[in-house]
Amino acid sequence: MTVTQEQASWFTETFGAMVANIDKAVLGKEHIIRLALTCLLSEGHLLLEDYPGTGKTQLARALSGTVQGTHSRIQFTPDLLPSDVTGVTIYDPSTKKFDFHQGPIFATIVLADEINRASPKTQSALLEVMEEARVTVDGVRHEVGRPFMVIATQNPIEQAGTYRLPEAQLDRFLMKTSLGYPDHDATVRVLREAKTRDRTKDLQPVVTSGVVSEMASLADEVHVDDAILDYVARIAEETRRHVSIRLGLSVRGALAFVRCAKTWAISQGRNHVIPDDVKLLALPVLQHRLLVTPEAQFAGITVEQVITQILGEVAPPTERVATP
Repeated sequence: MTVTQEQASWFTETFGAMVANIDKAVLGKEHIIRLALTCLLSEGHLLLEDYPGTGKTQLARALSGTVQGTHSRIQFTPDLLPSDVTGVTIYDPSTKKFDFHQGPIFATIVLADEINRASPKTQSALLEVMEEARVTVDGVRHEVGRPFMVIATQNPIEQAGTYRLPEAQLDRFLMKTSLGYPDHDATVRVLREAKTRDRTKDLQPVVTSGVVSEMASLADEVHVDDAILDYVARIAEETRRHVSIRLGLSVRGALAFVRCAKTWAISQGRNHVIPDDVKLLALPVLQHRLLVTPEAQFAGITVEQVITQILGEVAPPTERVATP
C-alpha cells in the first residue's frame, strides 16, 4: 500500500497534537518529545539515561497521559522478582484451578524506573515481552496487547548498587536518548509554576490506543528507496569494521534504523524517507548498540564521536534506485 499525501498530512497533524500535549508537561524539549513519539509509533521501546531531576519520569508519564490506554510504573529495586513484573499463577481452592494474575507489564505504556537497579534475573524478565509483546508463565503464553511500549530510565552518575544492562537487552531498545537540562527560558517557566507539583496530572488524552496502532501501521507503509536501504547497510557495515568499535550494529539494529526513519519521515508530512532522516536518527538509534574498544575508551574516544565520523565518511545517496 502506498501512503497518500492526505494520509501523511493526517499523520503529521495528529503527531503534532501529541507533541503539543506532552510539551505542556515537558517544557523546551520538543525534539526529544518527537523522538519518544517516533519510538512509540515505530512500536519500539525507549531508554532514557540522564541526570536526576531532568524530567525522565515526567516525560514517560506525559506520554502515558497523551495516549488513552493503560499505563503502569514499576520501580526497579534489587529485591524485585521476575514475577513482580510479569505476573504469577495462583491456585484457587474454590475452582481447583491455577489462575494467572497479570503483573504491571500488562499495560499500554510501562515505565520501568531505574531499570539498572534490578538484578539481571529480573531484567531478563523483560527480554521476551520487549521482543515479542508477550510473556510466558508456567509454559503458558500471555499477550500484552498492542500498542505496547516500555520506557526505561537509568541514572548514569549513581552506579552504586546497580547492574549494567547487557548488550542483548540494550539492543531491544529502539532508541536511547537523554533530556538534558532545560534552557534558561524553560527553566524560568518551570520555576514560575513551582506550585504545580505534577505537570502531567491535568493532561487529557489526545488519541486512543487504536489510533496509535493505526498510525504505526501507516508508518510501516512509508516508502524507502533501495538507495536509502543501501545507505543504512553501508553504515552498519562500517560500524562493524571500524578500528575503534568492538561491537557493531546488528541486523536488528539496522531494521530499527529503517523503522524509525519511516516514522520520522511521515511525521514530517512525507510518504518517503530521505537521507537526512537517517542522519538525524543515527545517534539515538545507534549509540547504545555500539561498544568501543578498551584502547579507544582509554584514548577518550566516545561512541558519539565514532558515529559522527562514520556519517561523515559514508556518502549518502544522491539518486533514487527505484521510484515510489
